Amino acid sequence: MSKDINWCDTTERINEYSDICRSNLVIDPLLYGKYDVKRGLRDISGKGVLAGLTKIAEVKSYTIDDGEMIPCEGKLYYHGYDIEKLVDGFSSENRMGFEECTYLLLFGNLPTKQQLKEFNAQLVRYRDLPTSFTRDVILKAPSRDMMNSLARSILTLYSYDEKADDVSIENTMRQSLQMISRFPRLAIYGYQAFQHYHEEQSLFIHAPLPELSTAENILYMLRPDSKFTEMEAKILDIALVLHADHGGGNNSTFTTRVVTSSGSDTYSTVSAALGSLKGPKHGGANIKVSLMFDDLMKKVKNWTDEKAVEQYLSDCLDKKGFDKSGLIYGMGHAVYSLSDPRATLFKRYVEKLAIDKGKEEEFALYSMVERLAPQIIGDKKKMYKGVSANVDFYSGLVYKMLGLPGEMFTPLFAIARISGWCAHRIEELIGGGKITRPAFKTVIKHREYKNIGDR
Repeated sequence: MSKDINWCDTTERINEYSDICRSNLVIDPLLYGKYDVKRGLRDISGKGVLAGLTKIAEVKSYTIDDGEMIPCEGKLYYHGYDIEKLVDGFSSENRMGFEECTYLLLFGNLPTKQQLKEFNAQLVRYRDLPTSFTRDVILKAPSRDMMNSLARSILTLYSYDEKADDVSIENTMRQSLQMISRFPRLAIYGYQAFQHYHEEQSLFIHAPLPELSTAENILYMLRPDSKFTEMEAKILDIALVLHADHGGGNNSTFTTRVVTSSGSDTYSTVSAALGSLKGPKHGGANIKVSLMFDDLMKKVKNWTDEKAVEQYLSDCLDKKGFDKSGLIYGMGHAVYSLSDPRATLFKRYVEKLAIDKGKEEEFALYSMVERLAPQIIGDKKKMYKGVSANVDFYSGLVYKMLGLPGEMFTPLFAIARISGWCAHRIEELIGGGKITRPAFKTVIKHREYKNIGDR
């Protein structure tokens, strides 16, 4: 190593390197239009590039009339079943629904009572972690970010699996059921380790109970006293159902299918999906919604003052308010325009929880923002489709009312979405398709090489 390197200049050097990248790697935005590039694999109207076929989930946001796309109220289907009817179905029978929907996503049909009983028993068997895994992996060098903690645990589990690289459907099914069963435990224990070592809180580890559902066990393991109400568990269960899948085109599920198409193992595939979901434009959005509302409630003293709320939202769009990103978090979706069916459905149950928790004023503020934001966005931005509240808009409020820590918001999304990821991975493997590899056009002229002394 050269002795004349001044390590005190490291920060300045990194800044210099970053400036070089900014100047040399920037691409003229007009070139995307010139070459008809579908940025984000979507056209200017928001319609996605068709990259695959699936039976697992359908997202519907428009109808076709005489060749013209007509926006409609959003719909979400799991294997052809309307999500609203699924939720209303198990809710009316006073049952938890996440495990049932997981069965549907994986196997393509709703289970009978006996099939569901056997499936639940199998999930319970797979909840256990390898011997000393909690002590040797999760409690050592705990991360400040629970998604990174979860990804590290998943990658480490590869070392405990003698058939880690076997991509047969049978082995992938076994790995998938283990992932679905273990995710709550891995995420929550990671959070407990963070609280203990970084926040100096008491360490408590609750093992899941076999008679409890996924939603019930999340509350049981996460809370110091393990206590929860029936309403709390049911609303969390519905949240898991609504987040379980969203078709093959969402960022993390597409990542799952892309990595699967390369022939990679289940652990690497799921960790890649976790990295995608962590992003604030995807699974991390619910945290941003919650933080934005915390800021709004501090700066607008009268929560019923529409003019003040309008001004706050306008400032957010003008990059003057909140995090100066120019966004109103929780509003808008890559696919939906008139409505996100998950948000519409969720809102009914959120209102009940708000009344139960004495949070009616906060819920009313959310409802006001949901009503005002689309008009403000439409007035300030050139819109190619409508904008409405998405599922993240209300999920953060629900988790907050349940007393769940912000660090767990995105991991809860992952605990739900692992069901969809596993279903899409298995479907991709069964299809045996080609490796996914979209095209990129190079927009720089060829140059002649120069010897180092002539540069």
